[in-house]
Amino acid sequence: METPQQDEFKIFDALVKQAGLRGKQSGDAWRVFKEKGYAEAVAFVTALQNARPPAPEKVDLRTEPAPYKVWGKEHIEEGAFSQMVNAMRLPISVIGALMPDAHQGYGLPIGGVLATENAVIPYAVGVDIACRVMLTVYEADAQVLDKAKQEYTLLHNALIDNTIFGSGGDGLHKGKYEHPILDEQHWQATDLLRGLRKTAIYQIGTSGTGNHFVEWGKVSITQADNELGLKPGEYLALLSHSGSRGVGYKIANYYSELAMSRMAGLPEVVKHLAWLGMDTAEGQEYWNAMTLAGKFASANHHIIHEQVAKAAGITPVAVIENHHNFAWKETVTVDGTARDVIVHRKGATPAGAEVMGMIPGTMADPGYLIQGKGEPASLNSASHGGGRQMSRTKAKKTITSDEHKRYLKAHGVTLIGGGLDEAPQAYKDIHAVMQAQADLVEIVGQFQPKLVRMATDTPPWKRKAAPADVVDAEGD
Repeated sequence: METPQQDEFKIFDALVKQAGLRGKQSGDAWRVFKEKGYAEAVAFVTALQNARPPAPEKVDLRTEPAPYKVWGKEHIEEGAFSQMVNAMRLPISVIGALMPDAHQGYGLPIGGVLATENAVIPYAVGVDIACRVMLTVYEADAQVLDKAKQEYTLLHNALIDNTIFGSGGDGLHKGKYEHPILDEQHWQATDLLRGLRKTAIYQIGTSGTGNHFVEWGKVSITQADNELGLKPGEYLALLSHSGSRGVGYKIANYYSELAMSRMAGLPEVVKHLAWLGMDTAEGQEYWNAMTLAGKFASANHHIIHEQVAKAAGITPVAVIENHHNFAWKETVTVDGTARDVIVHRKGATPAGAEVMGMIPGTMADPGYLIQGKGEPASLNSASHGGGRQMSRTKAKKTITSDEHKRYLKAHGVTLIGGGLDEAPQAYKDIHAVMQAQADLVEIVGQFQPKLVRMATDTPPWKRKAAPADVVDAEGD
Protein backbone atom coordinates (compact mmCIF):
# COMPACT_ATOMS: atom_id res chain seq x y z
CA MET A 1 0.00 0.00 0.00
CA GLU A 2 1.33 3.43 -1.03
CA THR A 3 2.00 6.09 1.58
CA PRO A 4 0.38 9.56 1.41
CA GLN A 5 3.78 10.95 0.41
CA GLN A 6 3.96 8.54 -2.55
CA ASP A 7 0.40 9.50 -3.56
CA GLU A 8 1.35 13.19 -3.47
CA PHE A 9 4.44 12.50 -5.60
CA LYS A 10 2.39 10.74 -8.31
CA ILE A 11 -0.34 13.37 -8.27
CA PHE A 12 2.19 16.20 -8.43
CA ASP A 13 4.13 14.49 -11.25
CA ALA A 14 0.90 14.26 -13.24
CA LEU A 15 0.14 17.93 -12.48
CA VAL A 16 3.57 19.09 -13.76
CA LYS A 17 3.10 17.11 -16.97
CA GLN A 18 -0.46 18.35 -17.44
CA ALA A 19 0.72 21.95 -16.95
CA GLY A 20 3.32 21.42 -19.68
CA LEU A 21 6.20 22.57 -17.48
CA ARG A 22 9.65 21.92 -18.92
CA GLY A 23 13.23 22.94 -18.27
CA LYS A 24 13.74 25.53 -15.56
CA GLN A 25 10.03 25.80 -14.65
CA SER A 26 9.79 22.04 -14.09
CA GLY A 27 12.97 22.07 -12.01
CA ASP A 28 11.72 24.99 -9.91
CA ALA A 29 8.40 23.22 -9.30
CA TRP A 30 10.10 20.05 -8.03
CA ARG A 31 12.47 22.11 -5.91
CA VAL A 32 9.47 23.70 -4.17
CA PHE A 33 7.92 20.24 -3.74
CA LYS A 34 11.04 18.91 -2.00
CA GLU A 35 11.73 21.97 0.13
CA LYS A 36 8.25 23.24 1.02
CA GLY A 37 5.92 20.32 0.48
CA TYR A 38 3.03 19.28 -1.71
CA ALA A 39 0.61 22.15 -0.98
CA GLU A 40 3.19 24.88 -1.64
CA ALA A 41 4.31 23.14 -4.84
CA VAL A 42 0.73 22.90 -6.17
CA ALA A 43 0.26 26.61 -5.43
CA PHE A 44 3.51 27.36 -7.31
CA VAL A 45 2.39 25.45 -10.43
CA THR A 46 -1.05 27.07 -10.31
CA ALA A 47 0.56 30.52 -10.17
CA LEU A 48 2.69 29.71 -13.22
CA GLN A 49 -0.41 28.65 -15.14
CA ASN A 50 -2.33 31.77 -14.16
CA ALA A 51 0.57 34.00 -15.22
CA ARG A 52 0.53 32.66 -18.75
CA PRO A 53 -1.10 34.90 -21.35
CA PRO A 54 -4.41 33.56 -22.60
CA ALA A 55 -4.33 31.52 -25.78
CA PRO A 56 -4.44 33.90 -28.75
CA GLU A 57 -7.88 34.45 -30.13
CA LYS A 58 -8.09 33.41 -33.76
CA VAL A 59 -8.61 36.31 -36.17
CA ASP A 60 -10.69 35.36 -39.18
CA LEU A 61 -9.95 36.96 -42.54
CA ARG A 62 -12.64 38.02 -44.97
CA THR A 63 -13.58 35.42 -47.56
CA GLU A 64 -13.53 38.14 -50.22
CA PRO A 65 -11.09 41.08 -50.17
CA ALA A 66 -12.27 44.65 -49.68
CA PRO A 67 -12.22 46.64 -52.95
CA TYR A 68 -8.97 47.94 -54.41
CA LYS A 69 -7.94 49.25 -57.83
CA VAL A 70 -4.69 48.58 -59.69
CA TRP A 71 -2.66 50.88 -61.94
CA GLY A 72 -0.13 49.42 -64.38
CA LYS A 73 -1.06 45.79 -63.78
CA GLU A 74 1.33 44.64 -66.50
CA HIS A 75 4.31 46.05 -64.54
CA ILE A 76 3.54 44.31 -61.24
CA GLU A 77 4.82 40.92 -60.06
CA GLU A 78 2.47 38.20 -58.82
CA GLY A 79 3.80 38.30 -55.26
CA ALA A 80 2.68 41.91 -54.86
CA PHE A 81 -0.86 41.00 -55.95
CA SER A 82 -1.00 38.14 -53.44
CA GLN A 83 0.12 40.44 -50.64
CA MET A 84 -2.42 43.08 -51.60
CA VAL A 85 -5.28 40.57 -51.68
CA ASN A 86 -4.31 39.30 -48.23
CA ALA A 87 -4.13 42.86 -46.89
CA MET A 88 -7.62 43.59 -48.22
CA ARG A 89 -8.95 40.50 -46.40
CA LEU A 90 -8.13 41.97 -42.99
CA PRO A 91 -11.32 42.72 -41.01
CA ILE A 92 -10.15 46.33 -40.53
CA SER A 93 -9.50 47.01 -44.25
CA VAL A 94 -11.86 49.46 -45.96
CA ILE A 95 -10.45 50.19 -49.43
CA GLY A 96 -7.07 50.13 -51.15
CA ALA A 97 -5.02 50.80 -54.28
CA LEU A 98 -1.91 49.39 -55.93
CA MET A 99 0.51 51.69 -57.74
CA PRO A 100 2.35 50.79 -60.99
CA ASP A 101 5.76 50.63 -59.28
CA ALA A 102 4.53 47.97 -56.85
CA HIS A 103 6.65 44.98 -55.89
CA GLN A 104 6.66 42.45 -53.07
CA GLY A 105 7.67 43.59 -49.59
CA TYR A 106 6.80 42.55 -46.04
CA GLY A 107 3.10 42.49 -45.23
CA LEU A 108 1.85 45.24 -47.54
CA PRO A 109 3.62 45.38 -50.93
CA ILE A 110 5.81 48.37 -51.75
CA GLY A 111 3.49 50.61 -53.75
CA GLY A 112 0.45 49.50 -51.75
CA VAL A 113 -2.09 51.98 -50.36
CA LEU A 114 -4.39 50.71 -47.63
CA ALA A 115 -7.19 52.45 -45.74
CA THR A 116 -8.14 50.88 -42.41
CA GLU A 117 -10.79 51.62 -39.81
CA ASN A 118 -9.55 52.87 -36.42
CA ALA A 119 -6.28 50.95 -36.68
CA VAL A 120 -2.68 51.54 -37.73
CA ILE A 121 -0.41 48.79 -39.08
CA PRO A 122 3.31 49.47 -38.38
CA TYR A 123 4.50 47.22 -41.21
CA ALA A 124 2.05 48.83 -43.64
CA VAL A 125 3.88 52.08 -42.91
CA GLY A 126 7.24 50.41 -43.37
CA VAL A 127 10.64 50.19 -41.71
CA ASP A 128 12.06 53.44 -43.06
CA ILE A 129 9.33 55.64 -41.60
CA ALA A 130 8.67 58.84 -43.56
CA CYS A 131 11.27 58.14 -46.22
CA ARG A 132 10.98 61.11 -48.56
CA VAL A 133 12.36 63.11 -51.44
CA MET A 134 13.23 66.79 -51.44
CA LEU A 135 13.98 68.90 -54.50
CA THR A 136 15.48 72.37 -54.27
CA VAL A 137 15.53 74.50 -57.43
CA TYR A 138 18.06 77.31 -57.97
CA GLU A 139 18.10 80.15 -60.48
CA ALA A 140 21.59 79.16 -61.59
CA ASP A 141 21.95 78.10 -65.21
CA ALA A 142 21.92 74.30 -65.53
CA GLN A 143 24.98 74.63 -67.80
CA VAL A 144 27.13 74.78 -64.64
CA LEU A 145 26.77 70.97 -64.61
CA ASP A 146 29.06 70.82 -67.63
CA LYS A 147 32.32 69.27 -66.40
CA ALA A 148 34.28 71.84 -68.36
CA LYS A 149 32.81 74.65 -66.27
CA GLN A 150 34.66 75.96 -63.23
CA GLU A 151 31.39 75.90 -61.26
CA TYR A 152 31.16 72.11 -61.69
CA THR A 153 34.11 71.56 -59.36
CA LEU A 154 32.45 73.79 -56.76
CA LEU A 155 29.21 71.77 -56.96
CA HIS A 156 31.14 68.49 -56.82
CA ASN A 157 33.06 69.51 -53.71
CA ALA A 158 29.95 70.94 -52.02
CA LEU A 159 28.24 67.57 -52.50
CA ILE A 160 31.20 65.52 -51.23
CA ASP A 161 31.93 67.73 -48.22
CA ASN A 162 28.35 68.12 -46.99
CA THR A 163 26.79 64.67 -47.34
CA ILE A 164 27.35 61.59 -45.18
CA PHE A 165 26.62 58.07 -46.45
CA GLY A 166 27.24 54.57 -45.17
CA SER A 167 26.44 52.29 -42.24
CA GLY A 168 28.13 51.86 -38.88
CA GLY A 169 30.44 54.68 -37.91
CA ASP A 170 30.80 55.69 -41.56
CA GLY A 171 27.20 56.93 -41.61
CA LEU A 172 27.47 59.09 -38.48
CA HIS A 173 28.89 62.35 -37.24
CA LYS A 174 29.51 63.35 -33.63
CA GLY A 175 26.63 65.75 -33.20
CA LYS A 176 27.86 68.55 -35.46
CA TYR A 177 24.39 69.68 -36.55
CA GLU A 178 21.83 71.48 -34.41
CA HIS A 179 18.12 71.46 -35.14
CA PRO A 180 14.96 72.12 -33.06
CA ILE A 181 13.79 68.52 -33.60
CA LEU A 182 16.68 67.38 -31.40
CA ASP A 183 15.39 69.32 -28.39
CA GLU A 184 15.05 66.89 -25.51
CA GLN A 185 11.35 67.63 -25.00
CA HIS A 186 10.45 65.81 -28.22
CA TRP A 187 12.02 62.55 -27.05
CA GLN A 188 10.55 62.19 -23.56
CA ALA A 189 7.23 60.44 -24.25
CA THR A 190 8.51 56.86 -23.82
CA ASP A 191 11.62 54.93 -22.82
CA LEU A 192 12.00 53.90 -26.47
CA LEU A 193 12.18 57.49 -27.69
CA ARG A 194 14.46 58.56 -24.87
CA GLY A 195 16.86 55.83 -25.94
CA LEU A 196 16.72 56.97 -29.58
CA ARG A 197 17.68 60.60 -29.04
CA LYS A 198 21.44 59.88 -29.25
CA THR A 199 20.88 58.04 -32.52
CA ALA A 200 19.02 61.10 -33.81
CA ILE A 201 21.81 63.45 -32.71
CA TYR A 202 24.49 61.36 -34.49
CA GLN A 203 22.46 60.67 -37.65
CA ILE A 204 20.61 63.90 -38.37
CA GLY A 205 21.69 65.35 -41.71
CA THR A 206 22.91 61.98 -43.02
CA SER A 207 21.63 59.73 -45.79
CA GLY A 208 22.61 56.18 -44.83
CA THR A 209 22.66 53.34 -47.35
CA GLY A 210 20.38 51.43 -49.72
CA ASN A 211 18.64 53.38 -52.47
CA HIS A 212 19.21 56.72 -50.76
CA PHE A 213 21.00 59.48 -52.66
CA VAL A 214 21.82 63.18 -52.97
CA GLU A 215 22.33 64.40 -56.53
CA TRP A 216 22.79 67.49 -58.65
CA GLY A 217 20.78 67.66 -61.85
CA LYS A 218 18.86 69.91 -64.16
CA VAL A 219 15.13 70.57 -63.95
CA SER A 220 13.17 71.32 -67.09
CA ILE A 221 9.89 73.10 -66.22
CA THR A 222 7.40 72.41 -69.01
CA GLN A 223 4.11 73.62 -67.54
CA ALA A 224 3.73 77.39 -67.30
CA ASP A 225 0.93 77.32 -64.74
CA ASN A 226 2.47 75.57 -61.74
CA GLU A 227 2.25 75.87 -57.97
CA LEU A 228 5.99 76.62 -57.73
CA GLY A 229 5.65 79.85 -59.64
CA LEU A 230 8.54 78.90 -61.93
CA LYS A 231 8.67 79.97 -65.56
CA PRO A 232 9.27 77.26 -68.20
CA GLY A 233 12.96 76.61 -68.75
CA GLU A 234 15.98 74.78 -67.31
CA TYR A 235 17.25 75.22 -63.75
CA LEU A 236 19.96 73.78 -61.54
CA ALA A 237 18.50 71.54 -58.82
CA LEU A 238 19.48 69.32 -55.90
CA LEU A 239 17.45 66.16 -55.23
CA SER A 240 17.73 63.93 -52.15
CA HIS A 241 16.09 60.68 -51.08
CA SER A 242 16.35 59.20 -47.57
CA GLY A 243 14.33 58.68 -44.42
CA SER A 244 14.49 58.42 -40.65
CA ARG A 245 17.47 56.05 -40.51
CA GLY A 246 17.97 54.18 -37.20
CA VAL A 247 15.21 56.15 -35.47
CA GLY A 248 12.50 54.92 -37.86
CA TYR A 249 13.93 51.41 -38.01
CA LYS A 250 13.79 50.95 -34.24
CA ILE A 251 10.30 52.43 -33.91
CA ALA A 252 8.99 50.26 -36.76
CA ASN A 253 10.40 47.03 -35.40
CA TYR A 254 9.45 47.70 -31.79
CA TYR A 255 5.80 48.39 -32.56
CA SER A 256 5.56 45.70 -35.25
CA GLU A 257 6.70 43.11 -32.74
CA LEU A 258 4.33 44.53 -30.16
CA ALA A 259 1.40 44.37 -32.58
CA MET A 260 2.27 40.79 -33.57
CA SER A 261 2.50 39.73 -29.93
CA ARG A 262 -0.94 41.24 -29.27
CA MET A 263 -2.40 39.50 -32.33
CA ALA A 264 -0.76 36.07 -32.27
CA GLY A 265 -4.05 34.66 -33.58
CA LEU A 266 -3.57 36.22 -37.01
CA PRO A 267 -3.05 33.69 -39.81
CA GLU A 268 0.63 33.24 -40.68
CA VAL A 269 0.19 34.71 -44.16
CA VAL A 270 -0.72 38.13 -42.71
CA LYS A 271 1.22 38.10 -39.45
CA HIS A 272 3.23 41.18 -40.53
CA LEU A 273 -0.01 43.09 -40.91
CA ALA A 274 -0.82 42.96 -37.20
CA TRP A 275 -2.36 46.26 -36.13
CA LEU A 276 -2.72 48.54 -33.13
CA GLY A 277 -6.07 50.12 -32.38
CA MET A 278 -6.11 53.90 -32.57
CA ASP A 279 -8.17 53.89 -29.37
CA THR A 280 -5.42 52.05 -27.44
CA ALA A 281 -2.42 53.45 -25.59
CA GLU A 282 -0.08 51.43 -27.81
CA GLY A 283 -1.73 52.73 -30.98
CA GLN A 284 -1.37 56.33 -29.84
CA GLU A 285 2.24 55.70 -28.77
CA TYR A 286 3.10 54.40 -32.23
CA TRP A 287 1.29 57.26 -33.96
CA ASN A 288 3.21 59.86 -31.95
CA ALA A 289 6.53 58.06 -32.51
CA MET A 290 5.81 57.77 -36.25
CA THR A 291 5.04 61.49 -36.38
CA LEU A 292 8.32 62.32 -34.63
CA ALA A 293 10.23 60.08 -37.06
CA GLY A 294 8.59 61.99 -39.91
CA LYS A 295 9.75 65.34 -38.55
CA PHE A 296 13.22 63.91 -38.00
CA ALA A 297 13.39 62.63 -41.60
CA SER A 298 12.34 66.03 -42.91
CA ALA A 299 15.02 67.73 -40.80
CA ASN A 300 17.64 65.40 -42.33
CA HIS A 301 16.85 66.71 -45.81
CA HIS A 302 16.66 70.36 -44.86
CA ILE A 303 20.08 70.21 -43.19
CA ILE A 304 21.63 68.50 -46.23
CA HIS A 305 20.18 71.01 -48.68
CA GLU A 306 21.10 74.00 -46.54
CA GLN A 307 24.70 72.85 -46.07
CA VAL A 308 25.26 71.95 -49.72
CA ALA A 309 23.72 75.21 -50.99
CA LYS A 310 25.76 77.26 -48.52
CA ALA A 311 28.98 75.60 -49.67
CA ALA A 312 28.04 76.18 -53.32
CA GLY A 313 27.08 79.79 -52.64
CA ILE A 314 23.63 79.57 -54.22
CA THR A 315 20.12 80.52 -53.09
CA PRO A 316 16.95 78.43 -53.63
CA VAL A 317 13.93 79.72 -55.52
CA ALA A 318 11.60 76.74 -54.97
CA VAL A 319 11.38 73.61 -52.82
CA ILE A 320 9.31 70.44 -53.18
CA GLU A 321 9.17 67.85 -50.39
CA ASN A 322 6.94 64.79 -50.14
CA HIS A 323 7.12 61.55 -48.20
CA HIS A 324 5.96 57.95 -48.32
CA ASN A 325 6.10 55.10 -45.77
CA PHE A 326 3.64 56.90 -43.54
CA ALA A 327 0.04 56.87 -42.33
CA TRP A 328 -2.44 59.73 -42.57
CA LYS A 329 -5.86 60.41 -41.04
CA GLU A 330 -8.10 61.02 -44.05
CA THR A 331 -11.69 60.76 -45.24
CA VAL A 332 -12.54 58.46 -48.14
CA THR A 333 -15.80 57.65 -49.90
CA VAL A 334 -16.84 54.01 -50.11
CA ASP A 335 -20.12 53.08 -51.83
CA GLY A 336 -21.22 56.70 -51.62
CA THR A 337 -20.51 56.99 -47.88
CA ALA A 338 -17.77 59.18 -46.41
CA ARG A 339 -15.62 57.33 -43.87
CA ASP A 340 -12.81 58.50 -41.60
CA VAL A 341 -9.89 56.12 -42.05
CA ILE A 342 -6.17 55.66 -41.60
CA VAL A 343 -4.47 55.68 -45.03
CA HIS A 344 -1.15 53.81 -45.19
CA ARG A 345 1.07 54.68 -48.15
CA LYS A 346 3.93 52.20 -48.23
CA GLY A 347 6.10 53.40 -51.08
CA ALA A 348 3.38 55.64 -52.52
CA THR A 349 3.29 59.42 -52.97
CA PRO A 350 0.41 61.65 -51.82
CA ALA A 351 -1.27 63.02 -54.96
CA GLY A 352 -4.29 65.01 -53.81
CA ALA A 353 -5.76 67.66 -56.08
CA GLU A 354 -3.06 70.24 -56.96
CA VAL A 355 -0.63 68.75 -54.43
CA MET A 356 2.94 69.07 -55.72
CA GLY A 357 5.32 66.15 -55.53
CA MET A 358 8.46 64.59 -56.92
CA ILE A 359 8.69 61.05 -58.31
CA PRO A 360 12.37 60.15 -58.86
CA GLY A 361 13.65 57.76 -61.50
CA THR A 362 17.02 56.01 -61.10
CA MET A 363 20.57 57.29 -60.69
CA ALA A 364 20.57 57.90 -64.46
CA ASP A 365 16.94 58.04 -65.58
CA PRO A 366 14.80 61.15 -65.12
CA GLY A 367 12.43 61.92 -62.28
CA TYR A 368 9.19 63.87 -62.61
CA LEU A 369 7.80 66.94 -60.89
CA ILE A 370 4.11 66.24 -60.59
CA GLN A 371 0.87 67.82 -59.48
CA GLY A 372 -1.76 65.44 -58.14
CA LYS A 373 -5.18 65.13 -59.76
CA GLY A 374 -6.89 63.91 -56.58
CA GLU A 375 -8.20 60.60 -57.95
CA PRO A 376 -10.48 59.11 -55.25
CA ALA A 377 -10.01 55.51 -56.45
CA SER A 378 -6.25 55.76 -55.84
CA LEU A 379 -6.89 57.28 -52.41
CA ASN A 380 -5.18 60.43 -53.72
CA SER A 381 -1.95 58.53 -54.34
CA ALA A 382 0.66 57.87 -57.03
CA SER A 383 3.85 55.82 -57.34
CA HIS A 384 6.98 56.85 -55.42
CA GLY A 385 9.39 55.88 -58.20
CA GLY A 386 9.90 53.27 -60.88
CA GLY A 387 9.99 50.33 -58.49
CA ARG A 388 12.41 47.41 -58.47
CA GLN A 389 12.20 44.71 -61.11
CA MET A 390 15.20 42.81 -59.71
CA SER A 391 16.08 41.95 -56.14
CA ARG A 392 19.42 43.26 -54.89
CA THR A 393 20.90 39.76 -55.10
CA LYS A 394 19.67 39.21 -58.66
CA ALA A 395 20.91 42.64 -59.76
CA LYS A 396 24.43 41.87 -58.48
CA LYS A 397 24.42 38.52 -60.26
CA THR A 398 22.84 39.77 -63.49
CA ILE A 399 24.20 43.26 -64.20
CA THR A 400 27.89 43.58 -65.04
CA SER A 401 30.09 46.48 -64.02
CA ASP A 402 30.73 47.29 -67.69
CA GLU A 403 27.01 47.42 -68.48
CA HIS A 404 26.48 49.72 -65.52
CA LYS A 405 29.27 52.08 -66.57
CA ARG A 406 28.06 52.20 -70.18
CA TYR A 407 24.55 53.10 -69.04
CA LEU A 408 25.80 55.95 -66.87
CA LYS A 409 28.07 57.27 -69.60
CA ALA A 410 25.26 57.18 -72.17
CA HIS A 411 23.16 59.37 -69.86
CA GLY A 412 26.00 61.73 -68.93
CA VAL A 413 25.95 60.77 -65.24
CA THR A 414 28.89 60.84 -62.81
CA LEU A 415 28.39 58.44 -59.90
CA ILE A 416 30.13 58.73 -56.53
CA GLY A 417 29.63 55.48 -54.62
CA GLY A 418 26.67 53.26 -55.43
CA GLY A 419 26.62 49.56 -56.29
CA LEU A 420 25.23 47.20 -58.91
CA ASP A 421 22.21 46.51 -56.67
CA GLU A 422 21.12 50.10 -57.39
CA ALA A 423 21.99 50.10 -61.10
CA PRO A 424 19.26 51.61 -63.33
CA GLN A 425 18.69 48.22 -64.96
CA ALA A 426 17.46 46.85 -61.61
CA TYR A 427 14.42 49.15 -61.84
CA LYS A 428 11.30 49.32 -63.99
CA ASP A 429 11.05 51.78 -66.86
CA ILE A 430 10.07 55.06 -65.17
CA HIS A 431 8.51 56.33 -68.42
CA ALA A 432 6.18 53.31 -68.59
CA VAL A 433 5.29 53.73 -64.90
CA MET A 434 4.41 57.39 -65.43
CA GLN A 435 2.29 56.55 -68.46
CA ALA A 436 0.38 53.97 -66.42
CA GLN A 437 -0.64 56.64 -63.90
CA ALA A 438 -1.41 59.52 -66.27
CA ASP A 439 -4.86 59.81 -64.74
CA LEU A 440 -3.35 60.29 -61.25
CA VAL A 441 -0.80 63.06 -61.83
CA GLU A 442 -0.03 65.90 -64.17
CA ILE A 443 3.62 66.33 -65.16
CA VAL A 444 4.96 69.81 -64.39
CA GLY A 445 8.60 69.19 -65.22
CA GLN A 446 11.43 66.68 -65.45
CA PHE A 447 14.62 66.23 -63.43
CA GLN A 448 17.71 64.70 -65.04
CA PRO A 449 20.46 63.49 -62.65
CA LYS A 450 24.01 64.49 -63.53
CA LEU A 451 26.21 64.20 -60.41
CA VAL A 452 25.00 61.46 -58.06
CA ARG A 453 26.24 60.43 -54.64
CA MET A 454 25.21 57.19 -52.90
CA ALA A 455 26.69 54.91 -50.25
CA THR A 456 29.78 52.95 -51.23
CA ASP A 457 29.35 49.19 -51.16
CA THR A 458 31.84 48.70 -48.31
CA PRO A 459 32.43 45.17 -46.90
CA PRO A 460 31.35 44.83 -43.24
CA TRP A 461 34.92 44.26 -42.01
CA LYS A 462 36.04 47.60 -43.44
CA ARG A 463 33.32 49.70 -41.78
CA LYS A 464 33.86 51.73 -38.64
CA ALA A 465 31.82 50.49 -35.69
CA ALA A 466 28.97 52.64 -34.43
CA PRO A 467 28.68 53.42 -30.69
CA ALA A 468 26.80 50.71 -28.82
CA ASP A 469 23.88 53.02 -27.98
CA VAL A 470 23.34 54.18 -31.59
CA VAL A 471 20.96 52.13 -33.76
CA ASP A 472 23.07 50.87 -36.65
CA ALA A 473 20.27 49.66 -38.92
CA GLU A 474 17.81 51.23 -41.36
CA GLY A 475 15.38 50.50 -44.15
CA ASP A 476 15.09 51.94 -47.63
